[in-house]
Amino acid sequence: MILFEKLRRCLLLSLASLLLGGAAHAYSAPKTVLVLGDSLSAEYGLARGTGWVALLEQRLKSQKLEATLVNASVSGETTSGGRTRLPALLKKHKPDVVVIELGANDGLRGLPVAAAEANLRAMVGDARQAGAKVLIVGNRVPPNYGRDYAEKFFAMFGAISKDTKSGLAPFMLDGVADKIELFQPDRLHPLASAHPIILGNIWPHLLPILRTK
Repeated sequence: MILFEKLRRCLLLSLASLLLGGAAHAYSAPKTVLVLGDSLSAEYGLARGTGWVALLEQRLKSQKLEATLVNASVSGETTSGGRTRLPALLKKHKPDVVVIELGANDGLRGLPVAAAEANLRAMVGDARQAGAKVLIVGNRVPPNYGRDYAEKFFAMFGAISKDTKSGLAPFMLDGVADKIELFQPDRLHPLASAHPIILGNIWPHLLPILRTK
């Protein structure tokens, strides 16, 4: 009986070890992160490897988070363009997480907020249907576009996040937008020195998503 009890305990311990090992493996399973953005994510006017997406890749490595980063950002991209491109990107890369950083060009062109919102909601839906979690990156337009338009534009991101239960980085240029010295001569695109701040605005909202199974 004593021998039988010892064997039973050894078997239970071995089984528990296998289960815990499997859980740990699932928790740390490598992920593919797709960033769908515009010039703010495409390193416009910057040396390669100095934008926030490249800095994110370095952060992932330093944090020992196994992830493949796909930067599908295109300068000048609107929500309409992103909506058109996303299905093919989802099919090709099969991402676990989709970061949607779009809307700024819609705003700068004064396009209807309702149209941009419809496009963003469609992208969230497509990503979700493909099995990916979503982080929406919010932005603002300059005050000269009028208070009503500016407020509706900014509120759009939060509304979509709430309704779709998606992650939200409220304002990617927080701590940057009000500092002219952090911008390139066009006063639209941040310098490389601003991109660590941008990553700091996005990282706390992305990390919990990356840590989920």
